Amino acid sequence: MSLHSVKAFFAEHAPDITVIELAQSTATVAQAAEGHGVAPGQIAKTLALRVGDDVILIVTRGDARLDNRKFKARFASKAKMLALDEVEAETGHPIGGVCPFGLVKPHTIYCDVSLRAFKEVVPAAGATNAAVRIDPMRMADLTGAEWIDVSET
Repeated sequence: MSLHSVKAFFAEHAPDITVIELAQSTATVAQAAEGHGVAPGQIAKTLALRVGDDVILIVTRGDARLDNRKFKARFASKAKMLALDEVEAETGHPIGGVCPFGLVKPHTIYCDVSLRAFKEVVPAAGATNAAVRIDPMRMADLTGAEWIDVSET
């Protein structure tokens, strides 16, 4: 279902983008970077977090970590990752395939400015072996994401 919803998203909003399915898992940043032949930073990882009663998604470069000070300054709360059993219920995507496309529920999406270091990034596409290659600016436009600075690289 998740891979299907991502493919449907691109069919409707960006038919020129093809979902890439590999034979091996790309669930981790290291696996994805190796599988797609890119640097770990080019993997666009999507973090699902709870801020108060809301769930938000932050897409950041694969080799970055959330900067707790920046996060708290931006959201007035500590970063709290969703529990593993909540992620698929909130996004429709399994762990390792979470992305900002084809979500089962509407969530506010943010793109970290760290992604702007690349002309092309590789976010997951709803499955642990699926991804797309996309310009980070286009990814933000397609998902209605707001650019923020909450990571350390």
